[in-house]
Amino acid sequence: MKVIAIAALLLSISAVTANTGTVIPPYHSQDNFLLTSPGGMGFGLYGYANPALLKYVERPDILFTWSDASGEWNDFDRWGLFVGLPTPNMGFGMIRNKGAMGTVTDYKLSLAFGDRGSSFGVGYGWSGGSIGEYNRARVLTVGSLTRPMPQLSVGMTGAFATSGSAKEGVFDLAVRPLGNEVVAVFGDYAIQNGEKPEDGHWSTGVALEILPGVRLTGRYFDTHGFSAGLNFSLGDMGLVSQAHFDDEREHGYNTYGVRLGAMDRNVFTRLMHRRARYIDLQLTGLTKYQRYRIFDESNTLTGLLSAIDGAKEDETVAGIAINTSGMRFSSIEMAWEIREKLKEFKSAGKHVVMFIDDAGLYKYHFASVADKIVMDPTGDITLPGMRLGRTYLKGTLEKLGIGFDELRFFKYKSAYEGFARESMSEGDQEQIFAILEDFYGLMRTEITEERGISPEEFDRMVNEDLFFMPEEALEAGLVDTLGRWEAVKKTIEKIEGEPKGMMRPGGIAKYRMPRDDYWGKRPQVALIYALGVCAMDQGIKARTLSKVIEGVSGNDNIKAVVFRVDSPGGSGTASDVVAEALKKCAEKKPVIVSQGMVAGSGGYWISMYGDTIVASPLTITGSIGVIGGWFYNKGLKEKLGMATDVAKIGDHADLGFGVSLPLLGQVPDRNFTDDERSKVEHSIKAFYKHFVEKVAKGRDMEYDEIHEIGQGRVWSGSDGVGNGLVDELGGLETAIKIAKAKAGIAADEKVDIIQIPQAPLFDPNMFMPRLFGVKYEKNELIEHLKFRMEHNGQPMPLMPLEELDYLSDYMETGS
Repeated sequence: MKVIAIAALLLSISAVTANTGTVIPPYHSQDNFLLTSPGGMGFGLYGYANPALLKYVERPDILFTWSDASGEWNDFDRWGLFVGLPTPNMGFGMIRNKGAMGTVTDYKLSLAFGDRGSSFGVGYGWSGGSIGEYNRARVLTVGSLTRPMPQLSVGMTGAFATSGSAKEGVFDLAVRPLGNEVVAVFGDYAIQNGEKPEDGHWSTGVALEILPGVRLTGRYFDTHGFSAGLNFSLGDMGLVSQAHFDDEREHGYNTYGVRLGAMDRNVFTRLMHRRARYIDLQLTGLTKYQRYRIFDESNTLTGLLSAIDGAKEDETVAGIAINTSGMRFSSIEMAWEIREKLKEFKSAGKHVVMFIDDAGLYKYHFASVADKIVMDPTGDITLPGMRLGRTYLKGTLEKLGIGFDELRFFKYKSAYEGFARESMSEGDQEQIFAILEDFYGLMRTEITEERGISPEEFDRMVNEDLFFMPEEALEAGLVDTLGRWEAVKKTIEKIEGEPKGMMRPGGIAKYRMPRDDYWGKRPQVALIYALGVCAMDQGIKARTLSKVIEGVSGNDNIKAVVFRVDSPGGSGTASDVVAEALKKCAEKKPVIVSQGMVAGSGGYWISMYGDTIVASPLTITGSIGVIGGWFYNKGLKEKLGMATDVAKIGDHADLGFGVSLPLLGQVPDRNFTDDERSKVEHSIKAFYKHFVEKVAKGRDMEYDEIHEIGQGRVWSGSDGVGNGLVDELGGLETAIKIAKAKAGIAADEKVDIIQIPQAPLFDPNMFMPRLFGVKYEKNELIEHLKFRMEHNGQPMPLMPLEELDYLSDYMETGS
């Protein structure tokens, strides 16, 4: 609609009566500063020619250009200064002219809105100096830029004097036959009011980027003159020169330019600084899925994966130096994904050096991927093996006067076991031990392969040595050097044979280079997070999440969906609401499920309709089963001196009625009767049958096949591939690659990852008051109990919630 409106405006300009009084500097009077039409290359004088182009400016940049019309290169009778700012897509420009009638300077301030596919801009211009002699007026400029595909750019601008009738319209067209920056064919046409269409002025030409940052241009004008230009990038500065010829092919004059600010493609960086630097990667603090948009410096999974990938592709980077002191990951699975990415980085012939101070098995497994490990001389390594235990609260509930009835009818479904028993059931012990065997086996294999230790020797270290002081760790071959972070640089020098500079991830080329090599929007892949318990208004927030998925389903710009699940399940209703939304979405575009640390029970329910399910070897998946639990008063009310009474209609109306307590909510007065319990049992078994049927349909398997691996049994991601619950082993990047392939996007084509839902603006807990200097934090045990009380007696596709927290805390403490 914007394009149509501006096109109509341009067509109407020629019909306006001839201009009287003030004038607008003609568009083609800027030709000696523009190498191409505005959309043909670069940013069109940073909005001076077309303000809509400012949407492509991503870093501050400044260009100074001048003409030697008098014959001397340092003639500054005509010069221009142009500035582009990415926030808020603003540009400022000025052109100064000195002539026989005096000196006049034209200024313009511009803003752009929209996106890279379709943008709109406005500019306001004014003049200073000999305004009257040059008949200058204030000018309002509106412009649009449409790039519906990488091969096509269409720009339109209209300029209007705020006093008088002066108007001008410009049409700008550019084509990239190869869809990239290598070659562009361009043309433009400008007409002022009072001119006939055939009297408008035009130009056409070609721009070539023969080497990165080395650009040649040629431009032919309707006056039969032409120009030849060179734009030569030196990185964060550039040089511009253009020779102008008249209709007799006689050289008239040159223009020159110097650009400073934003990094640009160039041939020098890769030649002069090839593998000259290491990335200084500080992992102190928590690495999580998303960080708050302000007041949060945390690392994120996608951020680290992107940085390592960028470092791999950056020819100036020789390696990565990683500081793990204070490192925390949201889960061991997330650490595994980063570790796998570092292995890929090393496959490019680059090196990884890791610094550790204190490390347990999980942190040491992460560090073992490094070519060299530097250990703090006062640190330690503890290799205790691996464990996964539970806290049992049966006796605690009895002492409190709370009764509990475990509604369990499947061998492995242990979500409420901690409230009903004092030790592991046979089924729970079996499945947990199998998980531990898989996890420990993976870590032992990867550690011993990297460190050149035999599996038998590693087992001996775990079972006999346990604890390693720095000198002992060095002697055992667990580390390579002792020293503080400063010793990392010396280790790098030994590896590389020469000192290397250090830079932070922000200096990686992919974060600094302009994106003008691609016109329009890149294909988009939505990364949708489902994190926490399956509930309607907490955890995954199914009520909101299902609407988000529906929106993505109808968004044609999004070509595929990666659905990241890290959930132990919860409410069956919440799980099914999300699963059905995903099922409908999968009918329109590829939906790839990426399972994180835990994707079991309801977490598997929301996964089952994915076109492909990807899990890591450290994922806990499956747990296809249903369970319930019933908390009720067994003396607590009386101990607290409370009493209840109820009037009812219906034999079971009092079921669930009881005292309301802080934190816990309502505690029912009584347990189920035998009749009520049998009805609950029927409900849970029916719910299980329904669950199994859905999984069988989603996975294209038979009911009996799912039942055989169901009954609440949890599986590692590796086992999931074997039994059909998982399609491929991998992490988030694997899922994105599959999503691209299924959407018909080439493997080497870049895509924009749209993370949904958007991270909150800030952490409200940062404003929580402190009591006696201690900041309040939620108690996970209380939170888990509250969640179960809220769903008291309901059939739940749920895993033990404490298992998810334990596997997260285990990594955070470095154990």
